Amino acid sequence: MTNPQRFSIGPDGQRIALARWGEEDSRKPPALLMHGTGFVAEVWDDIGRLLASDYTVYAFDRRGHGESHKPAADRYHFLDFAEDVCIAVEALGLSDIYGIGHSAGATDLLLAAKLRPGRFSRLFVVEPTVMDPRAARAGGLSDFATGAVQSVLRRQPEFENAETVFQRYQAAPAFADWTTSSLKAYIQNGFAVQQDGRVRLRCTPEMESAMLRPIFEAMEQVYSGDARGNPFAGLSEIACPVRIAITEKSWPIYKEMASRAAALLPTASQWTFEGVGHCVGQEDPELLLDALRIFAARDR
Repeated sequence: MTNPQRFSIGPDGQRIALARWGEEDSRKPPALLMHGTGFVAEVWDDIGRLLASDYTVYAFDRRGHGESHKPAADRYHFLDFAEDVCIAVEALGLSDIYGIGHSAGATDLLLAAKLRPGRFSRLFVVEPTVMDPRAARAGGLSDFATGAVQSVLRRQPEFENAETVFQRYQAAPAFADWTTSSLKAYIQNGFAVQQDGRVRLRCTPEMESAMLRPIFEAMEQVYSGDARGNPFAGLSEIACPVRIAITEKSWPIYKEMASRAAALLPTASQWTFEGVGHCVGQEDPELLLDALRIFAARDR
């Protein structure tokens, strides 16, 4: 199969950049893939190619990532991301969508399914970022979380070339288990080539730090939202089938947040991926694909 087709929707200041595997006018149902914080649409390339035999597959760069719009630091709340999903779904005229999301991208889909309940047929969410507003606590972030948010600002944003990035990232624990194709797809699309040939992160450390603050607030049960309030209570209104997946090797907080999601979504089913970590789609695409097909066959 050829590489996914790149296109965008919306005006420059609100542009959403997308990748599509398969033909736009296909009669196949749509699948919508949402990446986690710091990545781009093409980290799903292995999965997109595999799913394209059964679906027209879409993925997009979440705001602040890739070629999508880069709003101010106070516009990375959970509802901001979810509203982008709604805009894309409506602009593309999608319905009967199989939503597949990872980490904060999974949260985008959950909240979008609440905002646009008739658009999604089912959701498969891998370790979504979720707080339980019924157990919210007062106060701000812990010193640990504050340090984690600030530490991103020290991340190296620019490298000599793409091969240097690949060698550096391949040796890093966060990417050590990724497939070569997934890592190369991320580097090719997650970095912009500069005039001098150097490459620079499209999702800058400053933007990623702004995105991480609400995420850590949700992790620590202190997220209050913006003027629109806390959106997580609305998860109980999601009507379509949802499968919540965890991975054996991920951090305990991801399992804790999956438990919160299950408590808010009492009709949701649960799944465990053995032998892999948080980025299962980039570590073992076939393992994820098998789980996606099993869930898609349910109730049919």
